Amino acid sequence: MEYLKGQPRDQMVLYATCLDDVVEDQNAVRFIDAFVKTLDMEAMGFRLLAKEGRPSYDPADLLRLFIYGYMNRIRSSRGLEKECKRNLEVIWLLEGLRPDHNTINRFRKDNSLAIRRVFRQTVSIARSFDLIGGLLVAGDSTKLRAQNSKKNNFNQKKIDRHLAYIDKHLNEYENAMKKADGDDEREEIQKDIDDNHKRRKQYKDLEKELKESGETQISTSDPDSRHQIVRNNITEVSYTVQSTVDAKHCIPIDYKVTNANDKKAMGGMLRRAKSILKTSQFTALYDKGYHTGSEFKIADELNIRTLVAIPGIGRNSQAPDPNYNAENFTYNPITDTYQCPEGHTMKSNGTRYKGRNGTFKQYKTKACKGCPLRSLCTTAGVNGKVVQRTEFAEHIEANTRRMESCDGLYKRRQAIVEHPFGTIKRQWGFDHVMTKKTMKGASADAGLIFIAYNLKRILNLMGMKNLLKELKKSLIEWLLQYFVRKIARMMSTVESQLVYFVFNRLSLTQ
Repeated sequence: MEYLKGQPRDQMVLYATCLDDVVEDQNAVRFIDAFVKTLDMEAMGFRLLAKEGRPSYDPADLLRLFIYGYMNRIRSSRGLEKECKRNLEVIWLLEGLRPDHNTINRFRKDNSLAIRRVFRQTVSIARSFDLIGGLLVAGDSTKLRAQNSKKNNFNQKKIDRHLAYIDKHLNEYENAMKKADGDDEREEIQKDIDDNHKRRKQYKDLEKELKESGETQISTSDPDSRHQIVRNNITEVSYTVQSTVDAKHCIPIDYKVTNANDKKAMGGMLRRAKSILKTSQFTALYDKGYHTGSEFKIADELNIRTLVAIPGIGRNSQAPDPNYNAENFTYNPITDTYQCPEGHTMKSNGTRYKGRNGTFKQYKTKACKGCPLRSLCTTAGVNGKVVQRTEFAEHIEANTRRMESCDGLYKRRQAIVEHPFGTIKRQWGFDHVMTKKTMKGASADAGLIFIAYNLKRILNLMGMKNLLKELKKSLIEWLLQYFVRKIARMMSTVESQLVYFVFNRLSLTQ
C-alpha cells in the first residue's frame, strides 16, 4: 500500500513567497498587530529604552508578544522565547525579532501601570463597538495562587510553634551532650546544636519583621501575598483579583489585584466603574461578602443603585426563637427608638460605641425583666435583650428594601461575573500568578490576562473582518492626532488651541 510522502529534508527549495503570505488574512495575529498599532506607547507609559549600548526592543513588539502568548495560554517568559524561534505566527508578528526570556520577563514586571492602561483601551474599543451596555454590572473576586508555598508563610502562632519545637530539641541535645562519650560524639551533637541555633535565629528575625510590619502574617517568597481561604475550608497563599463585569456581553471593565478580602472593596470598585462608564445610572450586583455598611454609604453618595446579597445572622446573634431576631424589631427614626414584637419600647442612652465596622448605639428596655416570653427572645442573664444600630443602618436597610423588590434581577449576578473567571481559570488554566515578588508584578500578570480575555471576546463577537476595518479607522485617527500634537507643540498657545479646535470640528463632522 502506498502512502503520501513528504519532501526530502536535504532538497534545496527556493520559496517564491514572503513572510506575510504565511499568515492568512483572518488570523488573529493580524488583529493583535492592528490593535497595538492604535496605541500610543509613550502615552501609555511604557519605558524600555536603553541609555547606552545596543538599542532596546520596541515596547510595542514585546506587548504584541505577550498578548499573543496570553491569548494562546503561554505565559512563561521562557515559553515565549521559544515561540519567537519556532512559531511562524510569532515570527510574523515580531518580524523575526528574538528577545530572550530576561528581556521578556522584565517588560512584564516593569510595566504594570502601562498594562492597566492597555486594558482600559480594550474597554474603550468594546464601547466603540457598542458591546458594553453600561446599565447593569456585577462585581466579584477570585483568588490566584501566588509563587509562595504555605510552608513559606508565617504568622505568630506558626513561629511560636517552630520556636517551641527547636527549644525542645536544644534541651534534648544539651542533655545528650552531658552524657556523651568521646570527642566525635560531642562534635556531632555540637553541630546539631549550632544548626538549631541558626534556625532559631531565622525564626526570631521573622518574628521581629512580622511585628515591625504590623501585619498578621508574612510571606518570605512573595512578600505581598497572603494566606487566604479559597473556598470552604481550603486555603492557599494567594492574591485577590477584584473585577467588575458589564452584563451585555460579560466583558470586564475593571480589575484590581489586592491581598485583602471583599469586605472593603465595593466602594473603590463603584468609583472606578463610574469613572469608566462616565455615568452613575447603572445597577451593580455583589454577593454577601461585600455586605458592609461603610461601602453602602459610599454607593449612596455616588448615587449608584446596588443590590448586595444579605448574609445570614451569626450564631451568637440568633434569638432562641427566630421571630425575636433583631431584624423583626421596628425602628422609629423620629423618636430614635425600637419596638419589640411584644410592643415594648427600647431606648438608647445616646452613647456611641466603637466597633469593627464603625460606631453603634445600644437599645434596651426595663420591660424585658418581667416579660414572660424573655426566654424566647434572649439568653442574656442580666440586661435582657440589647439591639445594636450602627451608623450605617439606614444604608443597609435601603439595600434590604431593594433586594426585596428587585424582581429576580440579582439572580443574574453569577452568570455575568463568573463568565470571565470560569474561562480564565477553568478553560485557560490561569489559576495562579506567574510573576514573583510584589503585588505590582501580580497586577501586570492579571492585566495581561484580562487584556487577552477582552480581545478574544471582542474578536468572537465582532468577527475579524469588521474588527480590522474599524481598527484601521482608529489607526488613521491616532496618526492624525499624533501629527496635530506635533504641530501644536511648535506653535504658540493661541495657535495650538486653534489647531485643536479645527481638528475636533472636522472629527465631529465625519
